[in-house]
Amino acid sequence: MTNSMLDDLNIDSIEALMTPEKLKQQLPLEADALESVRSARQTIFDILDRKDPRLFVVVGPCSIHDVDAALDYAQRLQKLAEEVKDTLYLVMRVYFEKPRTSVGWKGLINDPYMDDTFKIEEGLTKGRKLLLDIARMGLPTSTEALDPISPQYLQDIIAWSAIGARTTESQTHREMSSGLSSAVGFKNGTDGGLTVAINAMQSVSSAHRFLGINSQGQVSVVKTKGNPYAHVVLRGGSAGPNYDSVHVAQCEAALQKGGVSKNIMIDCSHANSNKDPSVQSLVLKDVTHQILEGNTSIIGLMLESNINFGNQSIPKDLSQLKYGVSVTDACIDWAETERSIREMADKLRDVLPARQAKAE
Repeated sequence: MTNSMLDDLNIDSIEALMTPEKLKQQLPLEADALESVRSARQTIFDILDRKDPRLFVVVGPCSIHDVDAALDYAQRLQKLAEEVKDTLYLVMRVYFEKPRTSVGWKGLINDPYMDDTFKIEEGLTKGRKLLLDIARMGLPTSTEALDPISPQYLQDIIAWSAIGARTTESQTHREMSSGLSSAVGFKNGTDGGLTVAINAMQSVSSAHRFLGINSQGQVSVVKTKGNPYAHVVLRGGSAGPNYDSVHVAQCEAALQKGGVSKNIMIDCSHANSNKDPSVQSLVLKDVTHQILEGNTSIIGLMLESNINFGNQSIPKDLSQLKYGVSVTDACIDWAETERSIREMADKLRDVLPARQAKAE
């Protein structure tokens, strides 16, 4: 019996990708873009350390499928970010990978042409170029760290990273996050429970050793130092929303008991809005009210927002795609995004500096 009768029985093909080093040489992070990323990460660290009284708000499309529309959105967001920068620090949500419960489009990196051709190398190139273009505007970017390999290609341009509800419990993602250079938010489990996120935060702060790749694409043993900037993201669960003051207080107690950071981020979408985008603004109002009433633990928010409202199925004829409309979760439109963020900034402008003093 030969190995060919035992190995790779369900593998159709294996295609080598360019190395992370080669992609970075083709599309380098340098000059103003490099300084933009460095400054953005430090700002988020300062917010988490309570050295900066502002909130950071991760806002943008559920997923990126049209890089031209993404740049259009980024230009709008950059102007809004400048307007509210004294109170809110805006970070653009640039999500390239989508977890799937069963099947479906897996995102720009995996299938950039949305036709099941899976030109992953071209997806990585498109994704890195978009991130660089946004960084050159001076706008920070965030993404979900879903695949353990892709961070080698893109993470140097990311200011904040998320670990989704489906992967917070994953040992692989906890180990990977312990080596990320950005702050990382762990979402509560899909059932709404906090235990997996707290366990993840305990794990990610520690050093780990695991298999990965280096910048030359070689399989390597990766040794990390641990990431001191992990925090929880409340996104609701199967039992319903968990953004209200009661759930936030329960979360504070659980984080205290677990001996981890008491910084809390509220995801206004997903189960907290029952996947109804029009509810996101109401969640934002509730969080604003909690802070006005004295909350000191909430340090950030997430919004799923696009140029136009709602979502759409991916048509066979891609020319029929509606511009600026999500192909994954439904989003609020740009007009509502501006209105909600301006309203929050106006209400909290004189409150957050005093809140920082109270927290200290």
